[in-house]
Amino acid sequence: MKKLFLCSYFAGVKDTFKDFMNNDTKGKKVLFIPTANIDKETKFLVDEAKEVFKSLGMEVEDLEISKLDEKTIKNKIEKTNYLYVGGGNTFYLLQELKRKHLIDFIKNRVNFGMLYIGESAGAIITSKDIEYNDLMDDKTIAKDLKDYSGLNLVDFYMVPHLNEFPFEESSKQIVEKYKNKLNIIAINNSQTIIIKDEKFEIK
Repeated sequence: MKKLFLCSYFAGVKDTFKDFMNNDTKGKKVLFIPTANIDKETKFLVDEAKEVFKSLGMEVEDLEISKLDEKTIKNKIEKTNYLYVGGGNTFYLLQELKRKHLIDFIKNRVNFGMLYIGESAGAIITSKDIEYNDLMDDKTIAKDLKDYSGLNLVDFYMVPHLNEFPFEESSKQIVEKYKNKLNIIAINNSQTIIIKDEKFEIK
């Protein structure tokens, strides 16, 4: 079964995640990709997300894909049942995933049952294409990114942080610009999109 847990702010949906996991989290090991978070001022979000997992009794293993070789990364992703991909710059994240040839690899693992937990940028990349998010993130940071095709795990385009500081304007602008062109789903920092196979619900 394909399972994804997508959110804007992981620390804000701890209880929803706990319910999603049927309270069965203790001793589970999550592979944690913080790569998108390149802004020092938002590093605290990485710590907050890790703290959620640890408070639920889960073990956290860092996987900084920009610093590891492709073989090591794929070996770790192959072995995990739980993959978390964090927030930050969506375009930089996608660039690094493509650099290590991880798009199809991660997609296949998810299709074969690995739980994908995506926060903000980590959720956005599950769509077919991420270019719609250039009103929220600076795509010039990803100088080596040649195309914007994402993981293509969902048939919608998520807009995170709806009406949330400091993204009030950019989130509204994306919705307004693409509402008649793309299947847009916008959520705030206390909502999640849960996907099981081809069905999804907002909680």
